[in-house]
Amino acid sequence: MTTLVWFKRDLRITDHPALAWAAAKDAVLPVYLLEPEYWALPDMSGRQYAFLQECLSSLRRDLRGLGSDLVIRVGDAVETLDQLHRTVAFTQMISHEETGNAWTFARDKSVALWARAQGIEWTEMPQCGVVRRLDGRDGWAKHRNRFVSQPQLDPPRALPPVSLASDPVPVLTAQDPCPDRQKGGREHAMSHLGGFLAERGRTYRKDMSSPLDGAIACSRLSPHLALGTVSVREVSQACAARQREVKGGPRDGWAGSLKSFQSRLAWRDHFMQKLEDEPALEYRCLHRAYEGMRPLEPDRTRLAAWEAGETGMPFLDACMRSLKATGWLNFRMRAMVVAVASYHLWLDWRSTGRHLARMFTDYEPGIHWSQMQMQSGTTGINTPRIYNPIKQGGDQDPTGVFTRRWVPELAMVPDQHLHAPWMWDGAGQVLGKTYPMPIVDVAQAARVARQRIFSLRGSADRTETQRVIHKHASRKDSAGHFVNDRIADKPKRKPRRSAPEDSQLKLDL
Repeated sequence: MTTLVWFKRDLRITDHPALAWAAAKDAVLPVYLLEPEYWALPDMSGRQYAFLQECLSSLRRDLRGLGSDLVIRVGDAVETLDQLHRTVAFTQMISHEETGNAWTFARDKSVALWARAQGIEWTEMPQCGVVRRLDGRDGWAKHRNRFVSQPQLDPPRALPPVSLASDPVPVLTAQDPCPDRQKGGREHAMSHLGGFLAERGRTYRKDMSSPLDGAIACSRLSPHLALGTVSVREVSQACAARQREVKGGPRDGWAGSLKSFQSRLAWRDHFMQKLEDEPALEYRCLHRAYEGMRPLEPDRTRLAAWEAGETGMPFLDACMRSLKATGWLNFRMRAMVVAVASYHLWLDWRSTGRHLARMFTDYEPGIHWSQMQMQSGTTGINTPRIYNPIKQGGDQDPTGVFTRRWVPELAMVPDQHLHAPWMWDGAGQVLGKTYPMPIVDVAQAARVARQRIFSLRGSADRTETQRVIHKHASRKDSAGHFVNDRIADKPKRKPRRSAPEDSQLKLDL
């Protein structure tokens, strides 16, 4: 009897529950469905597609090393699976649960209907701490920590050969230059993990907020976790092993950095759980009172300037240009570019979110859309953070190295005026000529946004707020620690509900 293993966002053979389950039963048919309609969506991009192809090549090599292969088929999922079923009479299909965008959610429902009609048993297994059909957040962290502490699953020793051929992999026609994009494939994931735990991660806690230092001190595992070339459990347990090594050692930064990294791994599952529990948050405000707060149709001039890094706010523009060229940005800067777009430019999170989704090689829908809403102030339970791009520039790039690299038009501006060049006596030599004037008054725009957001927040329906808290808010224990932030060996305390979540405790992976 053959079991079809449908690879999705789990492109590895190690610690792969679905593959291990299928290999223990009988013959295995490993399949990846490349769906053209999915890659035409407005949140998908060429950089993500290129990263995927590298991950698929790596997975194929690993499967061939086991005596098998990865069968790649191109087309609609239901039609393609139906064709495969006519060729190979499989009665079982297994995959991992996917917390994807609305399109993949609808596709999975169609596949489930097809499988039932064909008498095929489709089993979906968890591969992280996300829980399907969850009632509320009480007890969630305990489940998540238990999952990541379970033993990892070894890859199968061998798999039977596969005779089916793969379809040619199509080339995307849309151009998406990203010269400094990270490379895909498990070998790169393991190299990043090893380098982070051995050397780069020592200054993680201190350097993660800097766009320059964070690019080195962060693990850079986010795109690999997004496509599953490495599992969250592998990363968490490798980090725990390193924590045991440094315990009791010199106070050189390792202990605090590793603890912070473990916290962000937990927050990663926490935010993906939000989309799992409420798929509509991809396209509807989490707190319904915030619908209509900003125009759904964005100011096209402002949106285009923000996307291109031409707003006249140097540090913001540097971040947007860097993101376009690298496909990555550290979390504090992600939060800032969203906040400026949402508050200073008063752009709706859906339009800016689609652009950022395309730019991020590590686009993970559950994290992305939850964070878009959180940083734009539409959850109703988080304290609005209106980042000042001038202050952030001074704090995170005081010498101007990052800003000058990505905004070379400002080369002649003195350091003390780099992040607010309009305050320089010689501004007329640059502004309006080689570099734009600011498209908004930063201070005034922030004041207006603050008045708007807090006015609505004060009048919001409390019943709706309590609904969001029950379904999505993290829990704090009696000592004030986030339960989702717990390491497994922390003492247990009775949890209590807490609405606010500190936006700096998130995902600098």
